[in-house]
Amino acid sequence: MHDSSKIRIALFASLLVCFAHPFLLVPIAADEAADNNKIDFQTEIIPVLTKMGCNAGSCHGSAAGRGGFRLSLYGSQPGDDFRAIVQDDKGRRINRAKHQKSLILRKPGGDLDHGGEQRFEFSDPAGQLIANWIKQGAQFESSAILEKFEVGQSSLKFKTVAENHQFNFTATFSDPVTSAITTKDVTQWTVVTANDESSVKIDPETNTATFARPGRHIVIARFLDRVVPIEILIPFYDQPTNNKTPQNQNFIDQYVIKKLDQLQIPTGSQTDDLTFLRRASLDLVGRLPTQNEIEQFEANQSADKREKLIDDLLANPAFTDYWTYRIATQLRIRSQPQDKVGAKVYHTWLKQQIGANESWQNISKELLLAKGNSFNVGPANFYRTTGNARLQTEFVTESLLGVKVRCANCHNHPLDHWTQDDYHGLAAIFAKVRQARVVSLNPSGENIHAKTGEPARSRVPGEYFIDELSGDHSDERIPLTDWITDEKNPYFARSMVNRIWQSLMGRGLVEPVDDLRSTNPATHPELLDRLAADFVKSDFNIRHTIKQICSSEAYQRAVGKSGTPSFHQDFLADARVRTLPPEVLADSIADVTGVFETYPDHPDGTRAVQLYDSKIPSKSLDILGRCSREESCESDTQVAAGGLSAQLHLLNGPLINKKISAIDGKLSEMLAAQTSTEEIIKHFYLQAFSRKPSSSESEYWLKQLDDDVDETARQSRLEDFVWSVLNSKEFTTNH
Repeated sequence: MHDSSKIRIALFASLLVCFAHPFLLVPIAADEAADNNKIDFQTEIIPVLTKMGCNAGSCHGSAAGRGGFRLSLYGSQPGDDFRAIVQDDKGRRINRAKHQKSLILRKPGGDLDHGGEQRFEFSDPAGQLIANWIKQGAQFESSAILEKFEVGQSSLKFKTVAENHQFNFTATFSDPVTSAITTKDVTQWTVVTANDESSVKIDPETNTATFARPGRHIVIARFLDRVVPIEILIPFYDQPTNNKTPQNQNFIDQYVIKKLDQLQIPTGSQTDDLTFLRRASLDLVGRLPTQNEIEQFEANQSADKREKLIDDLLANPAFTDYWTYRIATQLRIRSQPQDKVGAKVYHTWLKQQIGANESWQNISKELLLAKGNSFNVGPANFYRTTGNARLQTEFVTESLLGVKVRCANCHNHPLDHWTQDDYHGLAAIFAKVRQARVVSLNPSGENIHAKTGEPARSRVPGEYFIDELSGDHSDERIPLTDWITDEKNPYFARSMVNRIWQSLMGRGLVEPVDDLRSTNPATHPELLDRLAADFVKSDFNIRHTIKQICSSEAYQRAVGKSGTPSFHQDFLADARVRTLPPEVLADSIADVTGVFETYPDHPDGTRAVQLYDSKIPSKSLDILGRCSREESCESDTQVAAGGLSAQLHLLNGPLINKKISAIDGKLSEMLAAQTSTEEIIKHFYLQAFSRKPSSSESEYWLKQLDDDVDETARQSRLEDFVWSVLNSKEFTTNH
């Protein structure tokens, strides 16, 4: 055949191919066509969009998107993002023939109006990478799987704020076809943000950190779906500490001292005996020590009297009452509409478990697997806490695991590894439980997946779908319960010991206590791990962990002097002053005045911490700010003493005024017995503060309460004295 004929046939064949494959009409330079390094949309373009902020929640990554263009939050759904960029709106965002005319380039490049302002120059690496991807045909390549994202050291220490640090990050990818492993420097496309931007400034171009103040700072590094925290430590003081190694062999103090040494914070002094007595009594049994208990403890000269006190308080029936109240608050026990029976049965069951020192693991298993008539079976009320499967999902994960999966309802969790499949798969399990008076299984129950619009597959979050398991799983709660309460579960034990720590120390090692995640690390990560391991080893024994904490020097430290920086408390060099929970404050007011509250359907003398229902009418508790338990009561912003309104009421209202002047009250009793003013002062100091007044305090009050007046005036002055005691910070706080 003639050469010219061969050329015409070849040309005609190529045209046929082009008509069949229109994308092949895109002119590609010879050197580009020969380049086998195809740009991977998922592992190369998505990081660019994240780095530029295009898929952030404030931009196109929001639930509604921006300007008719929606991306998944931080690129969590790359397939959806590819369709949004390349195919949606008739593919107008991509121009394969003239890549430089593509909207995906022109808008963020500043060539066209863009609500998000200019994000890059066309000549920048970001612009060049997107342009080359379009030149190559804007394909959804998926030839690489992210195996590992490394940040080097997870904890960095610097000597002064004058230093700076440039972060470097690497990612390891595998090729699913060839099994080849590739490691790349991805520093340029890693997003680095500081939890406190006023303390740490990050240059987004170089990922260099500069520091504004000393302390412990957390920086978050994000690449694709990996989010990793980095701890930065800068000592508060110039001089190294001289902290002594604790003598009590308590592992808690070893970790606390280690952190104090890193930050060069000196430890404070240990508290005196009577302050310890008051603190431990309020924390373990929820009440003030009696005058007899104060005198006995003060007279006791034995070296182990604090340890003996802890043991006595743990064995006291009041411990069961108080810690039932605390855990009932965690579990949000309250009456349901038109039903008070269930809450009482539930509370009674929980009190029995706490009184018997039952394992927290076993308590949780009974709750998760409960069914039956909630008027007879206490744990069945666990499934009446919320109104539907999704709310139950959020309640269970927050109360038992200390994690917030609710963010994964609409999209994958932006700061954790929980996915939409995790959220809706867990909700699918709870959808198969009838949340009625008689709790039972409902095999036909479904939860509709928010993304697919189809019934979600039941899933143990972060692990596996139930239908992947062999055997009979007619009650899907069984594998879920096994996973939740497993001693190897990274959340179950940590969550409970963190809550116990918060109750005793005023602040959790992780705050908020229901938001455990890698990007919200503990102030003392090693300590939290060790506490959890010790909790597991003790068979999830709540009393054991409480004793471990209360026996530590960290718990027994004194409150710092006025003007001491707050970071001394944050890192446990000094004790934290804590407002009393509303129920404890109400009981303490009753103890001091001798006049107790009365509660409907409860016998006289019932203490607020013994109430089985947070909805039992009580104006006093409402004023003091009790939690309704409709939602979580874990907020660290909740003011236990009820906030400003409660304080004003304490100052001016009848809450305490009527109790102080009551005929059957303690003050009236002492006046009737013609008790001396000095003895009255001493009594109320001991009852309210667990200490005697100092000589200067006695002198001051004796001068103010001059007896050289008639009985009516004397009583009025003494009522003002008691009022002052009850409104003092020393009384309304644990310290």
